[in-house]
Amino acid sequence: MKVGFAGLGRMGIHMARNLVRAGHVMTVWNRTSDKAEAFGRDCGCAVAATPRSLSAASDVVVTMLADDASSEAVHLGPDGLFAGTARTLIEMGTMSPDHIRTLAAAAPTGATVIDAPVSGATQAAEAAELMIMAGCTETIAAPLMPLFDAMGRQVICLGRPGAGSVMKLAVNSLIHGLNQTLAEAMTLAEAAGIAPEAAFDAIEASAAAAPMLKYRRPLYLDEAAHDVTFTVSLARKDMEVTAALARSLGTRMPQGLATLQTLQAAEAAGFAPRDMAAMLAYMRETKT
Repeated sequence: MKVGFAGLGRMGIHMARNLVRAGHVMTVWNRTSDKAEAFGRDCGCAVAATPRSLSAASDVVVTMLADDASSEAVHLGPDGLFAGTARTLIEMGTMSPDHIRTLAAAAPTGATVIDAPVSGATQAAEAAELMIMAGCTETIAAPLMPLFDAMGRQVICLGRPGAGSVMKLAVNSLIHGLNQTLAEAMTLAEAAGIAPEAAFDAIEASAAAAPMLKYRRPLYLDEAAHDVTFTVSLARKDMEVTAALARSLGTRMPQGLATLQTLQAAEAAGFAPRDMAAMLAYMRETKT
């Protein structure tokens, strides 16, 4: 299977590397060509000049892009993926369900678009332990399992296009809510004189513990000493898309809206490029 990969960002670069390690014949493309060229040299794979040429060189194209706008730019237009010949296109970034439906409608005759966003931070991407939420049936996913297995530990098939996107937004709303609640709980404990490390020990040992708290502990306790894994601006984007989805479905998300408002305030205060663990620092600075 000839595989194309577009989007060598914090997550994508690990996912693409794991596909190479699994033995797939790979071609890569990235908006910043220097990054793609460096990846090609390091991993011994071809580099495409445009998304169209990436699609022309591939049976399946995997994209890991930041948002609807970047995905639209890569798929559509005379040099986009849809202008090439790939028959299966798997969007693994966090997108709105409307965008997935738009891509599916715009795809060339005979081409299939599958939304398969992932849960897990950069550590999980590097270790090929992502959880993949596929907007398709198990039958459709079956021939793609060698790709999914190279990148993740579990695939959950949700039956129809767009369902993967919906589920990813639901999961991320929980993650961002937990991130905010942790920041508030830590700030409360610290205000009472409890050391951050001791407070985190107690939270991590409690019934409120979640896997993300354990692997993100170093970032919460010393954000500046670690690389950014997921920015505040991306968290805000996720929650804006989720809030719009909730409105369209007629469901209430009062806690989600409170999380969104706090992320928007943090972004306005200059926290946009920082890791989402910086919400703890933001709450410390605005506790009064």
